[in-house]
Amino acid sequence: MKGSLIISLSLLVLVACTSKSPMDKYIDNLMGQLTLEQKIGQLNLHSAPGFISAEKVMEEDENAKLLNQGLLGGVYGATNMTILRQYQDIALQSGAGIPLIFGMDVIHGHQTVFPIPLGLSTSWNMELIEQSARAAAREASACGINWVFSPMVDICRDARWGRIAEGGGEDPYLGGEIAKAMVYGYQGRDDVYDTDDVMACVKHYALYGGALAGRDYNSVFLSRQEAMNGYMHPYKAACEAGAGSYMSSFNEFEGIPATMNKWLMDDVLRKSWGFDGFIVSDATAIAEEIQHGIGDLQEVSARSLQAGLDMDMNSDGFVGTLLQSVKEGRVKEADIDHACRRILEAKYKLGLFEDPYRYLSEERYATEVYTPENLAFARKVAQECQVLLKNEGVLPLRKGAKVAVVGPLAADASSMAGTWSQSNHNAESVTLWQGISEVTPTTFAEGSWLLRDAAIEDGVRYGLIRMFAPGTPIPPVHARPQAALVAEAVAQARRADVVVACVGEIPGMNGEGASRTDITLPDTQVEMLKALKATGKPLVVVLVSGRPMDLTAVEPLADAILNVWSPGSEGGHAVADVLFGDVNPSAKLTTSFPRSVGQLPLYYNHKNTGRPHPDYEPYRKFTSCYTDELNGPLYPFGYGLSYTAFSYSEPVLSTTEMPVDGSVTASVMVTNTGKRDGDEIVQLYIHDIFATSTRPVKELKAFRKVHIPAGESVKVDFTLTKEDLSYYNHELEWVCEPGDFEIMTGPNSRDTQMVTLTVK
Repeated sequence: MKGSLIISLSLLVLVACTSKSPMDKYIDNLMGQLTLEQKIGQLNLHSAPGFISAEKVMEEDENAKLLNQGLLGGVYGATNMTILRQYQDIALQSGAGIPLIFGMDVIHGHQTVFPIPLGLSTSWNMELIEQSARAAAREASACGINWVFSPMVDICRDARWGRIAEGGGEDPYLGGEIAKAMVYGYQGRDDVYDTDDVMACVKHYALYGGALAGRDYNSVFLSRQEAMNGYMHPYKAACEAGAGSYMSSFNEFEGIPATMNKWLMDDVLRKSWGFDGFIVSDATAIAEEIQHGIGDLQEVSARSLQAGLDMDMNSDGFVGTLLQSVKEGRVKEADIDHACRRILEAKYKLGLFEDPYRYLSEERYATEVYTPENLAFARKVAQECQVLLKNEGVLPLRKGAKVAVVGPLAADASSMAGTWSQSNHNAESVTLWQGISEVTPTTFAEGSWLLRDAAIEDGVRYGLIRMFAPGTPIPPVHARPQAALVAEAVAQARRADVVVACVGEIPGMNGEGASRTDITLPDTQVEMLKALKATGKPLVVVLVSGRPMDLTAVEPLADAILNVWSPGSEGGHAVADVLFGDVNPSAKLTTSFPRSVGQLPLYYNHKNTGRPHPDYEPYRKFTSCYTDELNGPLYPFGYGLSYTAFSYSEPVLSTTEMPVDGSVTASVMVTNTGKRDGDEIVQLYIHDIFATSTRPVKELKAFRKVHIPAGESVKVDFTLTKEDLSYYNHELEWVCEPGDFEIMTGPNSRDTQMVTLTVK
């Protein structure tokens, strides 16, 4: 019996050894050849020479020196094919001989630019979003990039946070669908990386969008239950879609910086969700843990590695301290092995060991980047990402009408490209004035200063140039008086049939490091709008923005408001397509637009209080409301108008009682009551009436974008299961609790009709 047991155990060991995958065998062999210092080198990531990353700009000789020593695992921020080839040559000739991974911030397109991610999300079109990521992957991979720092899936409820522009809005369910679409677009839907696939890097893990007071890099104070229910789903959805890597976030959570937070990285991401890729820090995040008050560079580097971080971006903490930490017994060599292995596996999956130059094709670079086909697709995408907020019968405009195009953003190409655009072609972006003037006769006037304060305007326009390229000639702001600019716009308006005022934010006013306490339209621009309104001419406001804005001062002045975000390379053409009716707008908000900054954070899926107050009723004492403002937003989540109109029937359930393990179909009839064909985004929400923990007043659980010809009706069916009715309870258990649920359908989160479902 004993002999049989030994034979059985030997067979198990033999099977275990022989069942290893080719990748495991290759990595095992490679790891056995590396010194400890070379393994640590694989954990080191630097920016390319001249690339602006935080306040650190790498020098070329610094990277070359590390490469020659085998102490660099990757480089990011370069698209110069010559530099990338030189770096790969040095890496392969070094002692380790391991190819580099090349990363880049490809956020909303690469050389061909699509609408900013917040704008993309308002399409509610997952196929379109996936295709935009696929187009970005093709261009990035043709430029030598094989790893992109996208998608950004942080849920944000506070419009003051500048990086709301980079995400998918305030809802975790919709955010999860977008996260999956983006990962599929970058990586494909199988486990094989072709030469036009890139590895996604999901960011920022985790909870970065919950930064206090909407201030970038700030702390996050959330319970684990609220984190799991309100914020974490998009990160999980990206994992389920097969994302190859994650990036840690700058914020702390529960008193521990995310970059060294074991609960987030190891307990949740790896053990609970089964993530088997690698985790990289954000730029200099390890070094910044010193400022958090955790310890010196050696201490924070050791703790970050032990918590599950694999790669250090620009802090030199791993490469500078881990050898000493191993000698002192503060870090185990096994921890370094685990991290190194994950980096090597990523390179293996990308095919870099088979061909280190597979992404460095001059032919692809010359033929697949910024092509007419890509630009045509960018125009199509931007057409679906414009939210019509108001229309008093002014839009669509008549072709041939004389239009006065005015405003500080009318001829600004960089505002079309938007924040975090790395394209070499940003200056070629089609401006709003250009797009409109190709359709109808126009005049142009700047109209107003961007901001009242010249110093602040100079900062948001030229801050990066002044910081990293001192001495560069910079044109002065406020070169002409505000009064003269307004007078010129008014004079042109009086001679026009209609006025299109292009207002809002330039890229320096949103995105990373661009939080704002005042999210109203700047008073100089409002001053211009008031003067234009006084002319009596129809006034169309085209809003360029990277966040929800407080438009309470704008709304009564405008006959129509079209929110176009930063719409990308073909922005001016796509906006003209909507303004003149060639395209019927269909986009809907994925963030609530506040009435006042004092309402923030503001989000539709809030919880009730013991003394609730209706969102749109005036002040009443001893209820949860404001004395000076309504509770509800100016424009709710899911809101957006069309050039036609839609009516909704009451929802109908296939059964009013559902077993916990069963399913139910909710149906709603949607009718196009207007005279134009149109697309409508039909939305379904639920409310768990009684639960063991408090639940939101509404939660989006399904949506569908449908095309409905004029005068016709479409029946839209949604199937719900216990997964749709479940949540994380106080013990963080995923549960569907029996009881009554309100099932609501409608065109947005405010205007819904309801039926009750009982779950047994």
